Amino acid sequence: MSYRILVVEDDEAIATGLRDDLELEGYRVDISGNGEEAIKIALLQPFDLMILDVMLPGKDGYDVCREVRGQRPDLPIIMLTARSHEAEKVLGLELGADDYVTKPFSPLELRARIKALLRRSAGSETTQYQFGNFILDLERMELKDGDRVIELTALEYKLLGALVRSAGRVLNRDQILDLVWGRNAVLTDRVIDTHIANLRKKLEPNGAKHISSIRGTGYRFDP
Repeated sequence: MSYRILVVEDDEAIATGLRDDLELEGYRVDISGNGEEAIKIALLQPFDLMILDVMLPGKDGYDVCREVRGQRPDLPIIMLTARSHEAEKVLGLELGADDYVTKPFSPLELRARIKALLRRSAGSETTQYQFGNFILDLERMELKDGDRVIELTALEYKLLGALVRSAGRVLNRDQILDLVWGRNAVLTDRVIDTHIANLRKKLEPNGAKHISSIRGTGYRFDP
């Protein structure tokens, strides 16, 4: 699995350095240099971890942490700052940050902290979801509509899992491709649309509608 990390840092040299270092480790990395933009990106796209600088233009790192944590309680956050005052570290942790690294930092230490947080997050990941009359168990690969078991293929379970975990957010086709087939897969939009259509047929015979098409963009799952 290739984890996706959002680096929120307004110093371009530090941001690109982090991106290059983490991409060598196999992570997919996006960069934002603005607090307000970072909030939008973090809430719209399925990141696995955020590295967040405190000093940002617009909304600072504390505001970003507070707003993102309120809507993405599952997203691990590492705060990054040049400051070393104990009170400021405590404030970041109280606002919901999972860890705190002070500049200048060792890339080796940061990578170790990232790996530890991702392991912790994966170990506590929810595998059971309920929406409408459905109960989805991704670990058992079982989907029930009341007492009725709905047969899905392994790929359909993976596709439904990606949609459910991003409930309420729009996923474009490239994001779906990355999450379900992998970053290096080459598929046409039509193939993705066909699999979505097949999944819909199995979910919606009783009139329930959970997967919405967003014209010109992709799909959104609504519980």
